[in-house]
Amino acid sequence: QVRLVESGGDLVQAGGSLRLSCAASGSISRINAMGWYRQAPGKQRELVATMTSAGSTNYAESVKGRFTISRDNAKVYLQMNSLKPEDTALYYCNVQWGTARINYWGQGTRVTVSS
Repeated sequence: QVRLVESGGDLVQAGGSLRLSCAASGSISRINAMGWYRQAPGKQRELVATMTSAGSTNYAESVKGRFTISRDNAKVYLQMNSLKPEDTALYYCNVQWGTARINYWGQGTRVTVSS
């Protein structure tokens, strides 16, 4: 099993930047992809960015060119620049684990972007 702990969420003005961090612990040797999802009030959870163990990345169209995902062993980061009010959401760290690609989730870190 894997435990995920996120940090870095905050209140920021539009145009500002934040860096989210997620640290995984437990059976980290079997982690495949790591990534970030978000859920805004009244909306479904959506993919923000993911990175495979081989380094391939995938971004939501809405964040391309503004957000950058990076990974350092059992930690994953999300650098968010040029933030917009529509980026306001609860951001969740996610890992896919083992051959069955079991999903593990963090507790979420809140990002609020004021206009």
